[in-house]
Amino acid sequence: MARIYADEHFPRQVVQNLRSLGHDVLTVQEAGNAGLPDEDVLAFAIVENRAVLTVNRRDFFQLHKLQPDHSGIIACTRDDDIARLTANINDAISIAQILTGKVIRVYRSGPPSIS
Repeated sequence: MARIYADEHFPRQVVQNLRSLGHDVLTVQEAGNAGLPDEDVLAFAIVENRAVLTVNRRDFFQLHKLQPDHSGIIACTRDDDIARLTANINDAISIAQILTGKVIRVYRSGPPSIS
């Protein structure tokens, strides 16, 4: 299962659901990092060997270009259907298998995009 660092605005219920599926998820708030800029969120995730889980797609796509050596970025389209979002993230992680250096785009429908 994946080691994940959930960004500040990521839905808490999805975090709980991912944990119930066996993923090791740490939130920005739990780490005491609320309010940090995105570059610091990514830096912390790298040190902790965790993939960033975010709905802040554009900023993290830019950060990936600047610093491609990270533990993974899982960027999700906003989705109010918590069960569907959880399933789509879990499926994307399963498909990618190794998250290091990858950007995984999770959509409301359709397969994830992994680059």
